[in-house]
Amino acid sequence: MILLAAILWSTGGLCIKWTNLDALQVSALRSIFTVITFWVIFKNKVFKFSVFTFINGIFYAGILVLFVIATKKTTAANAIFLQYTAPIYVLIFEPLILKTKYKLLNVLTILFCFIGMTLFFVGKLSPGDYEGNLIAILSGIAFAAFLIGMRKNKNSHQEASIFWGNVLIVLLFGSTLIGSPAVNTREIMIGAYLGIFQIGIAYAVFTYGLKRVEAIEASLISMIEPVLNPVWVFIGKGEVPTLFAIVGGVLILITITIRTYLVERRRFI
Repeated sequence: MILLAAILWSTGGLCIKWTNLDALQVSALRSIFTVITFWVIFKNKVFKFSVFTFINGIFYAGILVLFVIATKKTTAANAIFLQYTAPIYVLIFEPLILKTKYKLLNVLTILFCFIGMTLFFVGKLSPGDYEGNLIAILSGIAFAAFLIGMRKNKNSHQEASIFWGNVLIVLLFGSTLIGSPAVNTREIMIGAYLGIFQIGIAYAVFTYGLKRVEAIEASLISMIEPVLNPVWVFIGKGEVPTLFAIVGGVLILITITIRTYLVERRRFI
């Protein structure tokens, strides 16, 4: 189930590249179908509400919209790899928020991830790539804020945070779809796939699998998402990331994977 979820998540980049809608239109259309899907699957759970639910919903909306904008402006590889730097921001800000000490393993993780990030800004890049890369980093920061916020919130409110985040996107950007000549059957079908399968069903099967495996196993299996994302885009659009981006992405993924393994392994020793 977790592998299936990761594969569904990984198709987002290709679908965003395929659609002719702009970033805000894609975000709004996808969120319309996500809201409906979450309501059908999780029913009254999505209507739970608290201050943290609303705040986390804002962070989640930021993740979705910023990632779509980044994918439109730069390569899918850059967008997903830089978004996956979210754990390093958690490692940076958690000690500041929770008043804990920085651990050597976390400091090394941050250092190697930042080295990997710098490689995305090396080589022949267009202005759009620079802008897209920076937006992808902001998406990662929003992701980190969401992760920290979810630790402060109740687990039972997680579906609600995602639901209200999508509702917020529809309220803010739904008007961009009204009367737009770009909205046709093809675009609606892409938006429906993104909302129903790439987010809605993917989240449902992930939570189903997460209850049946250890956290470390789930974390490592889900790392297939950033690996497959640029592969689908290469197959479907012929988009090839730069060598520096590939090296930087591999460095980031290996660093986060090793840290995840070492930290989670200690819990069972």
